[in-house]
Amino acid sequence: MNNASTGSRWTLPDGAYSRYRRRRLLSLGGWLFCGTSFAVLGFALLDILFEVTVGGFPALSVKLLTESTQGVSGGLANAIEGTLLLTLGSVLIAGPLGVGIGVYTSEKRDHAFAAVVRFMGDVLVGVPSIVLGLFGYITMVVGLGWHFSALAGAITLAIMIIPYISRTTELALTALPGSLRESAYALGASEASVVLRVLVPSCTGRILTGLLLAMALSMGETAPLIYTVGWSNYTWNGQLTHEPLGYLTYVIWSFINEPFESAHQLAFAAALLITFFALAITLSARVVLRYLARRQTV
Repeated sequence: MNNASTGSRWTLPDGAYSRYRRRRLLSLGGWLFCGTSFAVLGFALLDILFEVTVGGFPALSVKLLTESTQGVSGGLANAIEGTLLLTLGSVLIAGPLGVGIGVYTSEKRDHAFAAVVRFMGDVLVGVPSIVLGLFGYITMVVGLGWHFSALAGAITLAIMIIPYISRTTELALTALPGSLRESAYALGASEASVVLRVLVPSCTGRILTGLLLAMALSMGETAPLIYTVGWSNYTWNGQLTHEPLGYLTYVIWSFINEPFESAHQLAFAAALLITFFALAITLSARVVLRYLARRQTV
């Protein structure tokens, strides 16, 4: 390129200058598109939070948190209890399975069966949740005779979130430097010791973040639970099968269509609680990841 300088300013040939202007315009257009997309997304999020808060905050009370629903009135104690039970149950079932699958697909990535497992996980992610609910209804509610129950709902939610946990675990392990594995094997460690004592502890934060985000995902589901859990106006009696359960997303889905102000208040209150729980879990995942990353660097 034959550039000439005049004082402190540089001049470019016509062809190079036109290409430079084209790149600048493309770059500016890209930044404008990204900025506009972020603004639209931020506005949608703030609008959702505003609507849920305005509609649900006036309904918050001690009665809401301590009493069960009574038709389309009362409180949400049974729904809160059921939501927490189903969410924790699904994570307890899916957590070990998802982490184990992620470890296998990461450490045996060159094996044909690992590729099959990874492909099946990707397919399962694309299956609509209502189809999983239908599967749970046919196999557990009807096939095994459990009827509407907490166990059927927790297992169905676990099937839904296992691919997310496994892929998060796989990506966390794959991101570790190869020298970490080589050093462990050079010291004579077995494959199990390398995985359990070296690799998994090195990415505990990312794996735990995946578990928490999967928990938030399962907490917001409705369709699978309609087929497997049903609905109950009473608190949980301790039975895992043959007993329906209340949950917050059912209140949102069903009560908002009722022609009663009390039902609408409960629906908005349930939406506010679900949003708060999901936000708390997401922020907790960020805090835990940052804390563990800081500990590892010390």
